[in-house]
Amino acid sequence: MGKKRIVKKGESDAAAKSAAPAFAKKRVDSGTLYVQSTYNNTKVVLADEKGNTLAWSTSGAIGFKGAKKGTPFAAAKIGETLGAKAQTIGMKEVNVVVKGVGSGRESAIRGFVSKGIVINNIKDVTPVPHNGPRPKKPRRV
Repeated sequence: MGKKRIVKKGESDAAAKSAAPAFAKKRVDSGTLYVQSTYNNTKVVLADEKGNTLAWSTSGAIGFKGAKKGTPFAAAKIGETLGAKAQTIGMKEVNVVVKGVGSGRESAIRGFVSKGIVINNIKDVTPVPHNGPRPKKPRRV
């Protein structure tokens, strides 16, 4: 029941242009895809060569809740949505940086590649402890 809107000539074109996503204005040929995968969630960030964020997504943002956020299926869906966003930007090739030990590491990349974007290289920057913290004292009963 709201207000009635009168569309004049030429106004429909302006409305269609404003409906386009904000990140579609910038054309980028290559960039970096950062995948952070934990046991509970998967985060994927698409950046340009300088490191400026162009688009990002998480399994929670897509609509998964609880334990399903950490599954490979959720990570694949993240990769597909970011692949579609990368196509609208005009991206052709990416370098991938993977961090974390979760189950969504590979499937997020596979979902991204399914949209037809070429991967130059994959780099794993997961932090590995050399010795870790001091262990707890033994329990005295």
